[in-house]
Amino acid sequence: MLNVDLIAVAVAVLLPWSTSGVGIGMAIWFLAHLAVVEWRPFLRSLLRPICMLPIALVALAAIGTLWSDAPWNARSYALSPTTKLLFLPFLLYHFERSTRGMWVFVGFLVSCALLVPVSWLVLLEPSFTLKLEDAERGIFVKNYIDQSQEFVLCTVVLAFPIITLLREGKIRQALLLTAVAASFILNMAFVIVSRTALVTLPIMLAVFAMMHLRWRTNVLLLIAAVALGALTWTLSPQLQTTIDRFSREYHTYKESNQPTSVGLRLEFWEKSLRFFAEAPVIGHGTGSTRRLFEAAATGPAALAQAWVIGNPHNQTLNVAVQWGVVGVVILYAMWFFHFSMFRGEGLVAWIGLMVVLQNVFSSLFNSHLFDFHEGWMYVLGVGVAGGMVLRARFGAAESSGTGLA
Repeated sequence: MLNVDLIAVAVAVLLPWSTSGVGIGMAIWFLAHLAVVEWRPFLRSLLRPICMLPIALVALAAIGTLWSDAPWNARSYALSPTTKLLFLPFLLYHFERSTRGMWVFVGFLVSCALLVPVSWLVLLEPSFTLKLEDAERGIFVKNYIDQSQEFVLCTVVLAFPIITLLREGKIRQALLLTAVAASFILNMAFVIVSRTALVTLPIMLAVFAMMHLRWRTNVLLLIAAVALGALTWTLSPQLQTTIDRFSREYHTYKESNQPTSVGLRLEFWEKSLRFFAEAPVIGHGTGSTRRLFEAAATGPAALAQAWVIGNPHNQTLNVAVQWGVVGVVILYAMWFFHFSMFRGEGLVAWIGLMVVLQNVFSSLFNSHLFDFHEGWMYVLGVGVAGGMVLRARFGAAESSGTGLA
């Protein structure tokens, strides 16, 4: 059990830095887990909706290859991103029995905290980056979207222990965690941040305020946040540029049909809704998205209407185009049951809640459940935190005499 836990910690530490390391690490974790799993209780655990629904989504993607008209290599390529969801039942089962789940989250937090000074170093000396082509400013590995997702999650999760420590009078520990959270925010404000993070961070902080703070405190924090935001806006050219790009890209797309980031998303979403309307029940099949965009492409290659893509940059539309209403119902049911699992008090429930909430909101602008980095953030976060929450509930039920033998 200890070795299996340590492998999970290693994967969490590697997640901000490596793609292949995470894939290899999870394969090793799975093989190690097979040595300690008790198959009868594990198979019983699969009957729970939190386990059945991820499996159902993967099964639908596999069956969806049968009615797709895409080449088989495209079908298997589209199926592959869904398979990471099959790890969720194993993680939930394991961390129901392990007492070291918090090690995984601490490892991820420390790893992200170490990435902050490295990001500043790359900003000052771009030659230190490992990005060989099109390196983003301040990005050592991965990309600015992945880095922003990590920093946003760590920032919001830290808000809970900071408030808890302040209420307990543990000022030094609270200040230490506040400094760590501030390092993430400063990096996003003055180095680089994704526009998805700019949307999701305020929403997640608002949820925290509504759940854990009094209304008077919320009013004061709102005033402070507006003042701090205005100051940051004034001092940060990077933040000004990122926000200003929203309107500039929209007007460029509308006026001259140029393929800007905002414009392309609007184009992808409009076409995806048409594809969905053509096959609303079970969709066009796994891997069909690119062929549909190829058939719908019009005009010169330099214009937005001619762009072809296999991912509409919206999780719901990604599912709807391939598997119709059936797929969307399974996706939303999975999110709902995972979200409901974390309706409780405590740090672990807060971590799980924020993992699900971040994935849901960021998936409005990306297919983050199927993307490698954000998808593994979801699987690890929900799997580990969910197992810990279930373990705590089972222990509470046993102590009250209502637990099942």
